[in-house]
Amino acid sequence: MSFVFAPTEVSAVPILGQAERFPVRRVYCVGRNYEEHAKEMGFTGREPPFFFLKPADALVVVNEGETGHMPYPSLTHNLHHEIELVVAIGTGGKNIKAADAEKHIFGYAVGLDMTRRDLQNEMKKLGRPWCIGKGFDKSAPIGPITPKAKAGDVNNAAIDLTVNGEPRQSSTVAKLIWNVAETIEHLSAAWELQPGDLIFTGTPEGVAAVVAGDTLVGQVAGLGRLTVKVDPAS
Repeated sequence: MSFVFAPTEVSAVPILGQAERFPVRRVYCVGRNYEEHAKEMGFTGREPPFFFLKPADALVVVNEGETGHMPYPSLTHNLHHEIELVVAIGTGGKNIKAADAEKHIFGYAVGLDMTRRDLQNEMKKLGRPWCIGKGFDKSAPIGPITPKAKAGDVNNAAIDLTVNGEPRQSSTVAKLIWNVAETIEHLSAAWELQPGDLIFTGTPEGVAAVVAGDTLVGQVAGLGRLTVKVDPAS
């Protein structure tokens, strides 16, 4: 097959303990999936889950033990951090039941859903899509994927984030409104999941702004550490 120009390189995430990398197809994200975060965003209760997507090439892939870099994005004066557990799908399917969801999981990673909050809020007021606030270039830093068998008790793992060494977000995955299995059930009813899909499962309370020069360190117990520095706008 020939092309009019060279196809874009496939986004891929390293896998702990393996030479092979995980090729990324789609990046799904769950909105407001921790109760306290929902409250700080002005919402309450266990609302039905909802989803948005980020482009696969929005990933900032950070190797184990390294510091990733993302430039402070254009058009915003209010860039927020959102630390998240990321689920990597290894076996696809549609209308997957929560009881069967684990069979479809390849592994887990630590991710950041970076958000141009001022732009997102403006789109909300206008009743327009959030894409400009969520799906911008380099908006999804991610660390290596830990295979499921080596990840430990992810569903009860601690999740936290510091900025320049100061605590910002701290919770446990057990506080997800819709847990991983339930999320996969709802998501696979709307889209047929495929190997290579990533699911950012939501962020706990404590989201706040960062500026150029800040260093973010996020962790999910058992999955290692994700370190990202915000560089000046390019």
